[in-house]
Amino acid sequence: MIKIGIIGGSGLDDPQLLKDYEEKDIETPYGKPSSKITCGKLNNVEVCILSRHGRNHEIPPSLVNYRANIYAFKMLGCTHILATTAVGSLREEIEPGNLVFPNQFIDNTKQRKSSFFDIIGEVKHTPMAEPYDKNMREILCQVCEELGFEYNADRTIVTIEGPRFSTKAESHMFRSLGADLINMSSCPEVILANEVGIPYQTIAMSTDYDCWRENEEPVTWEMILNRMHENSDKVKKLLINAIPKIAKVDEEYIKSKITNIPDWPKPGIIFRDITTLLADPEGVGRVIKILYNRYKGKEIDAVCGIESRGFIIGALLANKLNVSFVPIRKKGKLPRETVSEEYDLEYGKDSIEMHKDAIKFGQRVLVVDDLIATGGTCLAACNLVEKLGGEIVECAFVIGLLELKGIERLYRWGAFTIVDFEGE
Repeated sequence: MIKIGIIGGSGLDDPQLLKDYEEKDIETPYGKPSSKITCGKLNNVEVCILSRHGRNHEIPPSLVNYRANIYAFKMLGCTHILATTAVGSLREEIEPGNLVFPNQFIDNTKQRKSSFFDIIGEVKHTPMAEPYDKNMREILCQVCEELGFEYNADRTIVTIEGPRFSTKAESHMFRSLGADLINMSSCPEVILANEVGIPYQTIAMSTDYDCWRENEEPVTWEMILNRMHENSDKVKKLLINAIPKIAKVDEEYIKSKITNIPDWPKPGIIFRDITTLLADPEGVGRVIKILYNRYKGKEIDAVCGIESRGFIIGALLANKLNVSFVPIRKKGKLPRETVSEEYDLEYGKDSIEMHKDAIKFGQRVLVVDDLIATGGTCLAACNLVEKLGGEIVECAFVIGLLELKGIERLYRWGAFTIVDFEGE
């Protein structure tokens, strides 16, 4: 399940963007975040909004508790972070009013806590070659083009300590270092998000030319506030249109890796072949990430995978959840004492089995397979689990074939599919 954390810059922590929202007062191991976090739904996607500098902009950049802010999103189960910020432009072509999506940073801060791993004995070196998320950046660019917004992408942002603005000498120095933008808040925010494994992308609003440009009024706080106010509606439109696309990016990628084979195994059937998905490490990684995020907080005791491709997905997921994996096999394949369950085929019957000691009474079980069609095999699998006293949390599939209505047969337990196809 996708849940997007939004870090609001000045004036962009608007709870009216959300439906069914509530405020959450979070306490993290690193203290309290900058503000209460407003959680709700934006275009049916779960989002959490945090005001970086406090609701009244009372926290200066160097005193923001960045670790608490990012860790609060982790505690809330956020899978992505979009962070809005005002920036000064260090390049002629990045005009005030433009939206900018950086892909690199230069950290020029000196006194901020920039790592979760600052305890002796807990050394961790986090890769930071590509700190911003390419997938979200591409979607933001696409939406800007659809809305007709001027934007710049793949730029380098330098973060300074603040709260003062740069001298001319510093502004020219940052330009010579290759920086295109300057602000006071991106670092260590982006660093910390990478450390906890949450994809992060900045939505920057160019408000001024800092102080490097001749015959240009040097930046002031009043100038930034005015330009932020002018651009706030633009950023809200961007968020409203981009967030549903971000929520679907993994699903679309996974769907693109599934090969459709017409007229197999017989005329009129379209076979959904996941071997091409299994051959793609990124695609498999996205499948497991989606399933892990959905089930990591549901107190799963065991994952049951149905022969044969359910073994692959189920075993990987069980390992990620750190729970046991139980295979459900066709008749005659298991060596020890088994229980079995029959199910109907188009012509005749078949049965599946599992070891009698595979599930303990009262264990919470997730049933996994690659595809749900008519639902007969999975229905039998659920009955097997319940014979042994297991409690089914849900049934999970990579693919759902909607027209065959198999999901309806699993109404007692519920079914989750990552991608759906119409037709057989």
